[in-house]
Amino acid sequence: MESLFDSAAEEAHKGQEPLAVRMRPRGLDEVIGQRHLLGPGTPLRRLVESEAPMSLFLWGPPGTGKTTLAYVVAGVTKRRFVEVSAVSAGVKEVRAAIEQARRELGMTGRQTVLFVDEVHRFNKAQQDALLPAVENRWVTFIGATTENPFFSVISPLLSRSLLLTLESLSEDDVRAVLDRAVADPRGLGGRVTLAPEAADHLVRLAGGDARRSLTYLEAAALLVPEGAITVETVEKAVDKAAVRYDRQGDQHYDVISAFIKSMRGSDADAALHYLARMIEAGEDPRFLARRIMIFASEDVGMADPTCLQIAVAAAQAVEMIGLPEGRINLAQAVIHCALAPKSNAVVKAIGAAGDDVRKGLIGQVPGHLRDAHYPGAAALGHGKDYQYPHDFEHGLVRQDYAPEQIRGRRYYEPTRHGAEAHFADRWTKIREFLRGPR
Repeated sequence: MESLFDSAAEEAHKGQEPLAVRMRPRGLDEVIGQRHLLGPGTPLRRLVESEAPMSLFLWGPPGTGKTTLAYVVAGVTKRRFVEVSAVSAGVKEVRAAIEQARRELGMTGRQTVLFVDEVHRFNKAQQDALLPAVENRWVTFIGATTENPFFSVISPLLSRSLLLTLESLSEDDVRAVLDRAVADPRGLGGRVTLAPEAADHLVRLAGGDARRSLTYLEAAALLVPEGAITVETVEKAVDKAAVRYDRQGDQHYDVISAFIKSMRGSDADAALHYLARMIEAGEDPRFLARRIMIFASEDVGMADPTCLQIAVAAAQAVEMIGLPEGRINLAQAVIHCALAPKSNAVVKAIGAAGDDVRKGLIGQVPGHLRDAHYPGAAALGHGKDYQYPHDFEHGLVRQDYAPEQIRGRRYYEPTRHGAEAHFADRWTKIREFLRGPR
């Protein structure tokens, strides 16, 4: 009676598990995405196919399958699976898990997968506690992290482990996850259907996060026990209005165009609106960061040279922390770019120079500027009469730098906007010194 009761209780518990848990792959072949990690001969395949313990870190954005892969490794290899959360566990819990794994290995020969989620939250002492188990291979250690392990994990632990980088799931990957969950008996078992527009909206909302897509799908399915899940159903389930935005169609280009033009027009409020609109629609934040970096040089340039620094810093922050927090870094960069003085002198300068090159205005590099460090260069006259600017007052010396064909051509024409006014004054003086008055 007791075993029957336990079995019934276990089945009831499984039925109450979140959809994302129920749909975890049972083998590597069921894993969707991360193809670069799952091919023949990859470390994960070797770990599954061999008996030897191995320690590794799984680094990637949320919802990319870090926990899933750890479960799969344990399940396929029949190893014990012990999960420790770095949020709540301390050194005592880590050492207890390791000691239990040692006893199990010594008494039965059965290996243990010790999975530490959010391992970057462990302090140095807690990470040190893992070292003996990793070094002596008492466990197969798998650490999952969304943070760059080179900054968040101690070197001795990292050097004894393989580092595998997971990527955000593609739209096709997330759509495949949803389709499987709708049809699979472990999931919704075909009790509902998913309208194409609703599937597209779920994919956008997921932002490459499979777990988020399944959480939203489950919430929507609760509202329609039978029948079709529509965009309106998804809106109600996640309490978020659908943003009418097609990442592959006209809306994509219209909204990003309005975003850029609002920053160019110095309207920070409008630019923030379009930024929020794209983020809420599931636009890739890295795409947005790239557009801001381009804008910083194309539309601000030397009028505020710090603008590019801010844009690059925001892009790096987004890469490291992802959404939703990364939207704050993007917003800061957008405000800075929108309020900065504007100049397109940089893009005009490189454009004009490129036009001349394409027209054939190239010419020979002046002899005194040619490379003179290799044997025989001096005999060719390379470097002869070159004057080293640091030997002269103000670091300037009058000599020809441009090929003869373009001498007198002017590419960089600075504005008087913002900090570029200073560069304009300096460039005018330098140009007159080198070439004489215009």
